[in-house]
Formats: sequence, structure tokens, C-alpha cells
Amino acid sequence: MHYDSRITGDTITCVFTPERNLIAPVFCFSGMGPFEAVSGGTVMKTLGSYTEIALPNLAAGDAYELVIQYAGGFKPANRAWLPLGPYLRCGKEIIALPIPESGCRPQVLPDLGPVEGLPLVPQPQSWAASEGVLETSGFACDSPAFESAAALATRRGWSFVGDTEVTVEHADLPEDAYELEVSTDGVILRAGGFGGEFYGAITLLTLLQHGSLPCGVIKDAPRFAWRGQHLDTARHFYEPQTILDLLDLMALLKFNRFHWHFADDEAFRLEIECFPELWQKTALCGEGHLLPALFSGAIEAGGSYSKDTARKIIAHAKALNIEVMPEIEVPAHAIALTHVFPELRDPSDNGAEVSVQGYKGNAVNPAIARTWDVLEAIMAEVGALFPFQHLHLGCDELPEGTWMGSPLARDLMKREGLETTDDLQGWMMQKLGAKTVENGQRPCAWEEAAKGSNGGIANGAILFSWTGQGPGLEAARNGYDVVMSPAQHIYLDMAQTSDKDDWGANWAAFVSLTDTINWEPVPDADLAERIIGVQGTFWSEFTTEDNQLWPMLMPRMLGVSSKAWQTECVGADGLIRLAHVYNDLPGAEVWTG
Repeated sequence: MHYDSRITGDTITCVFTPERNLIAPVFCFSGMGPFEAVSGGTVMKTLGSYTEIALPNLAAGDAYELVIQYAGGFKPANRAWLPLGPYLRCGKEIIALPIPESGCRPQVLPDLGPVEGLPLVPQPQSWAASEGVLETSGFACDSPAFESAAALATRRGWSFVGDTEVTVEHADLPEDAYELEVSTDGVILRAGGFGGEFYGAITLLTLLQHGSLPCGVIKDAPRFAWRGQHLDTARHFYEPQTILDLLDLMALLKFNRFHWHFADDEAFRLEIECFPELWQKTALCGEGHLLPALFSGAIEAGGSYSKDTARKIIAHAKALNIEVMPEIEVPAHAIALTHVFPELRDPSDNGAEVSVQGYKGNAVNPAIARTWDVLEAIMAEVGALFPFQHLHLGCDELPEGTWMGSPLARDLMKREGLETTDDLQGWMMQKLGAKTVENGQRPCAWEEAAKGSNGGIANGAILFSWTGQGPGLEAARNGYDVVMSPAQHIYLDMAQTSDKDDWGANWAAFVSLTDTINWEPVPDADLAERIIGVQGTFWSEFTTEDNQLWPMLMPRMLGVSSKAWQTECVGADGLIRLAHVYNDLPGAEVWTG
């Protein structure tokens, strides 16, 4: 079977050339969003971006064209927007179709010459050079933090352990801050605790890869306490080893928060005990499964994470000074929940709301007692598994008009004096936030959780500002702690260029390495105490294999690291120079693709 797809202006042309006659074939696939047929076929079924299109009988050897387009005004930006996981169904027969080359091609950055200063990302707060260099093949230190750095070096195949003594001295320094004094006789590391010692060791590990170490004093401390990276494992199931490799990369760049997004419309991938059917029925997607989304590029794909696997990931992260925050994602982005538990929806709801991803009715209903039974059980079990004691509740992209067609919801709103969808969402999130606190965790949510006549989720929640900085600034003015994650700068699933041959989304912007540092996380100095961090984000709608992750993240994670750690960044040219330095490190192919 020969199959090809290509972008033709604002549409996509798919060409089928069978080797034998096919009777009543149905074309099945997913993509970046909902599809419509322009010519050559009839849409039979949709669920989100998953689409089935009936084709006429196909004759052997004849090329047949189907023209499709994205619904809602979306236009294909690049190869990532072509049909994903395509196959034909002919009666009971499944015919896999050839998959075009997928994934981002690593960006070639200009060579701007040598790095000015130390070859480190993030750059240290200060560096005072002295005469001489320390010639060494590695370091000796009995600190647990050094042991963690040495284990990381071993996993990466880098040299680190040797005979040069590192003396660790306790100092009254902020969390994660450190001082390094390098002389021809050895190294003195001053820190106030594990985090500072670990980052001092990471700095030595990085510098060692370039040979001798210049003598001098490094004084370093992070600008923000929250330096995060998010990964969506709901749309694409990443092998546990890939997540461990990501944590290693994060540690090298001095990130300290991993936002684990394992639940969404497409799947709930953590193997919880309170409702095993939730992950058992959604872990695999594709032909014959409850949820047919095919983002992973196969007829059947997916997986789930056992609690033992989660504990391994948590322990691995902890050794790298990284805390893991889980996200359960409510009230919207919940098709997985509502398909497994249809009783979480009002059967009399006649609303027509549809999510931007094309899902109809993807929000659980807060007016139903069963909704609270299910959510509170999930919150308690998931929260108890993660020692960080932060639980992200989701709360993004609730479709306009949600619950307005539900008699049960309308009755609840009348009793509680609520008028709008946002009011009901705010009421719901405040209750969920209070329950999170009762369970011993701090609630977290996306920016929309601040909406509602009640002022939003409250309960000391941390909000993540993603559509831009504006909602985050407003939330900070209203007393929320905020982590800045503006899509226009640090959503690393965005394509890096406008080239049709590139890979990634573009709804927010095309995000280059330079774009990752061309913004100020705290544009209003009066809000400095409320803006607690910076976090990069990666969504996986178009990821078909794990190894496609690395050239999307790198080198742009260098920019996220710089904004999260430094008060003043090195500038675009300096970051490009540093990117070359990091690409030259031994083992760099592990995370640059």
C-alpha cells in the first residue's frame, strides 16, 4: 500500500495507491485538532482530533486523493500537522499505512566564536578569576550530594571522580546557593545544605568536561525557588527511562521541579488502586480501545506507570534535588474520566460546548455527588504517593458555556448564588483546593483557576500562567503565588521556525532559542515576592517516538534554565555560544537527538 500526505496551502492532501482492490475503506487518524473533509471522502466519526473518513472503493494501482482541513480555522504549520497514526479499516481488516519521517530536525546554530567567561548554563551569579588553573582528572568528596553528581556522571559516561580533594564547608547561604573556591591545591565548596552542595558539584562536573579548571571564586544562587520543566505523558506514553534521562538533563541545568502531566482527555496513566478501571481502560489507545486517539503513531499504543515506577522516578529526582509534582487535570480535559465514569456527567445536559481540541462534554459535573467521590479518592491517593506535597489540579481550557445546559448544575448555581461557568468553576476549584490542603498538600493549578466571582481556587494555591504573562500578573496582584510559563517564550512544543519542514505547534508563536530569553519574568517589581518561578512546558500531541523529545527541548531548555536561575541573562549571542559548548559535551547525543 502506497500512502503519502502533504500540506497543500491551508489543506492536506492524502494520496492512497493500493496494491489490490479495497472495498469501502475507512481512513483512521489523529492530528493537532479536529478535521473536516474537503473532497474525496465523508467524515464518519470524530472524537477530539481522532477522525474516521469513509473512502470510495479503491482500485489496485490507481492513485486516489483525499483533501482534508483542520476545523475551526487552524492551518497546518509544518509536517507535525499531517495525519498521525494513519491506517485503513476494511471491514475487519486493518491496513497500516506508511508513516512519513516524523520529529524535529535539530537546529543548526551559527558559530559565533568562543564563550566569554565560564562555559556554564545557567551562568553563575559572579565569577572572580585568579591566576593559574587546576589540572585534574576528577574530584574526591564524601558528600551525599557529590555521590549523586558522580552517579549522574557515570550514567552520562562523563569523567568526574578522581584524586582532587573537595572540602565542603557549611555556610549560612540561601537554599540551592553555593560558593566554589578553586585553586591549584584543590577546591573548597561552601553551601547551606544538599541543594547548594549538589549544584556546586554540577558546576565542577560541567567545567571538568572542558579540561583544566580556571582558578577563582564562583558565588552563585538561583533567582527563583521554582525552576521547572513539564512533560505531558498522557498524549504520548514515554518509557520510564526517558523520564529518568530528562531528570538528569534537568539536573545538569539546575532545574528543581518536574511537573508530571499523566492525565488528560486521552489517558490516565498512573496505576491507582481506588479506581483501577481508570488506567486499565485508558492506558492503551487505538483501534478497538475506549479512546482511539493515535498520537503515538501506531494502530495501538500507550502504557501506564505503576506506583513502583513512580517511586523510582521520585527517588531518582530527589537524588538530583528535584521534586516531582503530579497533575490530575480537572474539571475539563477529562474525557478519559467521563468515558470510564459516564455518571460524572448530567444525562440531561443538552449543552453543545466543545473543547479547542474537539472534545464534546469533556468536563466532569460538580453538581453530582459521584464526581466528588471519584475526584476526592483520586486526589487522596495520588497526593499521598508524592512526597513533595504539592498537587496540581489542572483547571485549564474549560469550554465556554460548560454546565449551562445541565439542570443539575443550574440548580446548584442557583443555590450558591453563581451566575456563570467561571463562577461555578471557581466554586468547584475552591472546594478542591480546600480538600487538597486537608490532605496535607498545597494546591496548584493553571491560570484559569483564579476565575470566578469568589476569587478562584484560593487555599494558598500556586498558579501557572501559560497563555502569557498577563493572567499571572493579575493573579499575583490578587495574592496568588505564580509560576511564569508563557507559551510565547517557553512552550517547547512550539515549532522553532515557520519553515513548513519544521516540527511542532504554532498556536502561541514560533519559539526560537532566542525567544526563550527575550522576556522578563517579573515586569512589575512590586510583584517580585509573588512570582516564585519559571517553568518550561512540553505537550505531546504530535510526539510519535520518545527520541523526538530531545531536539525539541534542546537547546531551548538552556534558555529556560537561564531565565529560571539568572537575574541577567547572557543575551542571544551568548546563549548561542553556550549552546555550542553543551552540544560538544561527551554523551550530548542523549539529549540533543
